[in-house]
Amino acid sequence: MADRPAKPDRETLLAELDALSATATSADGTVSLSVNTDGVLTRLRLTDAVSGMSAAEIADAVLRTYVEAQRESAKRTGQLLAPLGTGGYLMDRLRWRVQFEPEPVPVAVPVAAAPPAEPDGKVLKDRSSDAAAAEAPTGPVADDDWYAGGMRFDRAW
Repeated sequence: MADRPAKPDRETLLAELDALSATATSADGTVSLSVNTDGVLTRLRLTDAVSGMSAAEIADAVLRTYVEAQRESAKRTGQLLAPLGTGGYLMDRLRWRVQFEPEPVPVAVPVAAAPPAEPDGKVLKDRSSDAAAAEAPTGPVADDDWYAGGMRFDRAW
């Protein structure tokens, strides 16, 4: 029979898990981030090069770098916990994090500017002949009147 590795000391294991941090950097170097043992983002740095990127490109770079750091964190956490056993919910979640592949972020296609609403190029519409808005109540509304109408979405909220 193969010898099983000795179970680690609880306090030592907890300290190692608490100290675990995985860092990843995008291929172009614009995004750098760190996650803890749970895969929670603990640091995010963007270089000035992101100013030349679209929002979708930045989001994709952050997401892909985050997934890379999550994978490393899951692998290292799994290695620390392996002496306790490789079955169970926690190890299944770690395996899922290692295999996770995000959906590709669609790149937005530039849309041509919409033609002016009116042929003469006016942007604002003359609304002086429109009917006046209903007058707001002058005083507070009684509870019976307010609640009798059912659920309301009032601007005052």
